[in-house]
Amino acid sequence: MESKVNKMARLAMLAALSILLMFLIRFPLIPSAPFLEYEPGDVPALIAAFLFGPGAGVLVTLIVSLIQALTVSAGSGWIGAIMHFIATGMMVAVAGYIYKKIHTQKGAIIALVAASISMTLVMIPLNLIFTTKFMNVPMEAVKAMIIPIIIPFNLLKASINSTLTFLVYKPVGKVMRVEVKPIKPVKSAIEETR
Repeated sequence: MESKVNKMARLAMLAALSILLMFLIRFPLIPSAPFLEYEPGDVPALIAAFLFGPGAGVLVTLIVSLIQALTVSAGSGWIGAIMHFIATGMMVAVAGYIYKKIHTQKGAIIALVAASISMTLVMIPLNLIFTTKFMNVPMEAVKAMIIPIIIPFNLLKASINSTLTFLVYKPVGKVMRVEVKPIKPVKSAIEETR
């Protein structure tokens, strides 16, 4: 019972950190699309997925998406919340699942690269569906933004957040007093399987 309470408390801390980062750090990455802002709020959700598994990362993403819809992204409301939940949820689920299976430094890198690509790819249909149907942007306008704006923005945002996650995962785990298993170098992981 105590371990469940501790886990929920740590997930709540990561969700709060995610919300704080989302409020404090926001800036456009692509000058031609200033409405698309980078924020590092996905980093705590990725850390949750690495520490506690993909379900924990998705739970943090859900909490953050709901709060985001009511605050920072109030203009896009439920549409922004759903898009954020699906895109970031996909990212943390992929990263958490792969890292759980390949718990090495190489596995962490593979997990974060695959997660970044997954998020970028899922944003294409999300924009084609939600931006056109619910935000009344013409389909042709959205299609015209896919290659020069939507793909680069999401790939860049996901890559930055993945890099930050890789750099801070172990220190954050130690601060939260979660037993972080050392990321084994690829060579020693191979030797263990022999």
